[in-house]
Amino acid sequence: MDRRQYSEACARNRGPILDVLRNTFSASTTVLEIGAGTGEHAAFFAGQLPHLLWQPTDVAEHLPGIAAWRDAVALPNLREPLALDVDAAEWPVNEADAVFTANTLHIMSWDSVGHFFEGVGRVLLPGGVLAVYGPFSDNGRHTAESNARFDAFLRERDPQSGVRDWQAVDELAKKQGLSLTGDHAMPANNRMLIWRHIL
Repeated sequence: MDRRQYSEACARNRGPILDVLRNTFSASTTVLEIGAGTGEHAAFFAGQLPHLLWQPTDVAEHLPGIAAWRDAVALPNLREPLALDVDAAEWPVNEADAVFTANTLHIMSWDSVGHFFEGVGRVLLPGGVLAVYGPFSDNGRHTAESNARFDAFLRERDPQSGVRDWQAVDELAKKQGLSLTGDHAMPANNRMLIWRHIL
């Protein structure tokens, strides 16, 4: 039985994300993906970027679906998924020279976003890069009506979630020695923010 799950959003955004990651991760060797979701991104990017050892992680309930994608593509550079809780004091991966996450910060609480950056600060090697994909507001203002509607939907479902202000997120990153080096416009009013770990 095929246990793979599919995401329409992943099918739409993986090409533009790959275009950014080819350059951003060109000198990287090991990528820690946080919140791998269905596992489609991991399977696709590991196949397109064979120089990278790709480590997908997510909460335990999502691991079977990610493992199904790993089994289906059978790539030597795609590792078995690991359980990772961003709020945990210790993560299952001790170091990586690249970290990637897509569509996660807006579904976490703000406290968890802070814990995410603290964790990245612990595991990302000096000179390493962090790539974060998703919707962001600008100085508290939504950049598109669709993002405003999405934010309202998120907050109605969970008041602790919501589209994050990129400046506020950048302040959390700075506290962990991360310097913003890239801001790429992406489809459907999303962005890809790139930080480098500078100690």
